[in-house]
Formats: sequence, structure tokens, C-alpha cells
Amino acid sequence: RSYARFLLGFLGFIFWGTAAAQMFGGVSVILMFNNYRSLFQESYLSLPGWLALATALTLLPTGILAVSISVKCSRNQQGTFMYLLLLLLCLEMSSAALACSYHVRTASHLESAISYLVHQHNWTCSQDPGNSAVDVMQKKLKCCGVHNYTDWLKASSLYHPACIPESCCKEKHSHCRGDLGHVEWLSEEGCLKKLEDLLCFSMLYIFWCCTVLSILELLAAVSNGILMRRQPFHELHIL
Repeated sequence: RSYARFLLGFLGFIFWGTAAAQMFGGVSVILMFNNYRSLFQESYLSLPGWLALATALTLLPTGILAVSISVKCSRNQQGTFMYLLLLLLCLEMSSAALACSYHVRTASHLESAISYLVHQHNWTCSQDPGNSAVDVMQKKLKCCGVHNYTDWLKASSLYHPACIPESCCKEKHSHCRGDLGHVEWLSEEGCLKKLEDLLCFSMLYIFWCCTVLSILELLAAVSNGILMRRQPFHELHIL
């Protein structure tokens, strides 16, 4: 019982720390899909992020109860703690499953979505709008084209000659205007790889956070169960 008390109190503090980690992951996923909404049309793709935020908010009172139970056992607190752990497991398993599913599903559509935007953007090159979806993406990710700058050459046509947007230029080259005579001034990496890396990091971060948290919560449930064994079952009215 003394070991169970110590472990439960320790896990309570861990839950507070993991709440911050879950909050970071949830906000990252939501912002990613919000910043690149022209590529991710479906609004439900940010659902793993919202579930991660709900998990983070639920972890705060769960951590408080874990610390409180480790100091002084209370029947009501122990029962409430078990219910919160069950709720957290449901949230985390749902978030982890959706993150895996959306990662595979979305990654397969990224190349066609970026290629479409590049082709659609090509006719406005002479106007240099600077605020289109492609320009915003290339500036934020410091990338150029789908795979590299040559994708802009492939997107040209007889009526719209090849030109590369200024958003492809590296920040340190202030005089860059998308001139093909100075390709070293342009970002080397394509946007597809950078977006895939960003998507992979965000989704896998959510997945592993939920997996590790689920294991910790099972340990907390076992520790709480050990402490509850000393009390007659009929006295645990909250259950």
C-alpha cells in the first residue's frame, strides 16, 4: 500500500506535465490544418487535436485527485478518479486511432493537392499577388514547388510563360525576384516533403503521447485499486 500511495502521488505530478504535452500536440495539429486549409478541405481532420485538448483539460483534475488520494484516501475521490481514468482512456484511444488513420489518408492526397495549387497559381505570376495559398505555404515552410523549383517550369504553358513566385526566394536574398538566372537564391526543398514531415510529426506526436499516457493511467488505476481493496465494497457508494 505504501508503494501504491507513492506511485499514485508521483503519477499525479506526471499527469500535470503530460497535460502540457497534450496541449502542445493538440494546438499544433489544429494550427497546422488551419494554416493549410486550402490543402486540407475536410474540417474533421483537426478532430485528433481537439480530443488532445480535451484530454489535457481532463488530466488536470485527474492529477489533483491522484495526489490527494495518495495523501488521504477518500472513497468518493477514489471512485471519481476511476471514472476520470476511464474517460481519459476513451479520449486517448480515439485520438490515437484517428491520428493514425488521418496520417495515412491525408498523406496520400498531399501531392495532388499541392500540384493543383501550383498549376492554378501559375497564371497570376505576373500580378505577383503574394497572398495566395501557395505563397503563404512557400513562405511559412521555406520551400518551392511540389518537389523543387522545376515544378513551376512544368506548370507553364504557351500562353503563360514560366515564372517562379517571389515566395520561393530565401529570406537572406532580398533582391531575389524569382529569377531563373539565380537558382541558388531559391529554396531547394519542395513543399511536399516539408508538409509530409510536419504532418508526420504532428500525428505521431499525438499517437505516442496517447499511448504512453494510457500505460501510465493503467498503472494509476492499479495503484488506486490496491488502495480501494481495504474498504468494503458496499461502502463505495459512488461506484
